[in-house]
Amino acid sequence: MDFISTIRSRVKETGKKRIVFPEGQDNRILSAAAFMAKENLSDTIVLGDAKEIQKVAADKGIHIDRVKVIDLPNADKSDFGQQYYELRKHKGIELDKAMETINDPLFYAAMMIRNNQADCAVGGAINPTGNVLRAAIQIVGLAENIKAVSSSFFMVLKDGNVLSFGDCAVIPNPDEEQLAAIAMSTAETYEKVMHDKANVAMLSFSTMGSAEHDDVFKVVNATNLVKQLKPDLNIDGELQFDAAYNARVAAMKAPESPVAGKANVFVFPDLDAGNIGYKIAQRLGHAEAIGPVIQGLAKPFNDLSRGCNTEDVINTACICSLMV
Repeated sequence: MDFISTIRSRVKETGKKRIVFPEGQDNRILSAAAFMAKENLSDTIVLGDAKEIQKVAADKGIHIDRVKVIDLPNADKSDFGQQYYELRKHKGIELDKAMETINDPLFYAAMMIRNNQADCAVGGAINPTGNVLRAAIQIVGLAENIKAVSSSFFMVLKDGNVLSFGDCAVIPNPDEEQLAAIAMSTAETYEKVMHDKANVAMLSFSTMGSAEHDDVFKVVNATNLVKQLKPDLNIDGELQFDAAYNARVAAMKAPESPVAGKANVFVFPDLDAGNIGYKIAQRLGHAEAIGPVIQGLAKPFNDLSRGCNTEDVINTACICSLMV
């Protein structure tokens, strides 16, 4: 069974989650939401102008009888607006501005998650990543012990093996605490979605002290911080990629490492390395890159590429469901 079939099967095994799609007037979103509902992959909620949603569904032949539609222009937003004001008044926001902000479907969806009216959300088909993250961070908030929101990609190799790469899309130059957060979040994402134990390699241009540099020390310190916060997590570093991935190289470079040679989660030291690394694996190694998966939030709120298609939305929604 391939990766996509596996995650869809696991979604059915773990039980339907309530997924809210804030961009309900987009035909890709609506098609995905209808598919998720029809296949019993989720209890599906879409936000938007109900008349426009019905028109899109009719024009595109999308059957949305199993999809819950919230007519956002006419929904009562006073309670959510008041809550948002209480959350943000220390930042100087006025009540009328808070009420206006909750008209934004991204913020309304985040409030639904905060109030246990939905388990997770998927947005970004028509909104930039910054807007999605702003709503999620301000309202849903960060997970315990996590200092930053980050991302990971599932890299499906030609032989069918699946690895996780993080962070490849969000934090340009993480400090030690942020790098530790990336490692913990990527490991959690991998374990929840893959239903397998994470072996986390903290990547560097050095392996176990083979080089001395401030960039190396950052990786070592972040690794030690993770070990303090998550003592049960199998993590090691600093490791070069070949030592982390290849057992023969690991035996020479890091024979005492519990991770070297068997890593399935790879944490890059910065966004340059992560973004370049996943694209090299994708283009030269012909790996399938699935993501980015947004992680580190108290509850999942995942982002889409604005160039996504319906299949991308379905896959992201399934991963989001497994992260609950």
